[in-house]
Amino acid sequence: MSDITLVPIGRIHTPWQTLADCPHNVRQSEQTATIELYPQYAAGLTALKAREIDLLYWFDQAPRDVLESINPHDQQLKGVFAMRSPHRPNPIALARVEVLAIEGNRLTVSALDCLDGTLLLDIKPAY
Repeated sequence: MSDITLVPIGRIHTPWQTLADCPHNVRQSEQTATIELYPQYAAGLTALKAREIDLLYWFDQAPRDVLESINPHDQQLKGVFAMRSPHRPNPIALARVEVLAIEGNRLTVSALDCLDGTLLLDIKPAY
């Protein structure tokens, strides 16, 4: 197996300070979030005009040894690849959000389901 290196491009700022406070998915909150790109990646926002973007981010506090879990939506035992649970071998999260504003290296977006300071891995326009 080869090693993979991911380089965070910024941080996500939300109101959530603890896992207990954090919503279980983006639809459970009306709070906005701020994406702060590190200055060396700000040029990557050039000509971004998408109304919606996909964000990839890292759930650093999620256990990585879980392969099955009870789905909170239907109380059924499912494999992690059949759910959007953050508890998985590679806790990479994906959310589609609405872009509300872009100012320099900061984006204001619709609600996110992550803790304040979560590492941002990538941004892609949602086509």
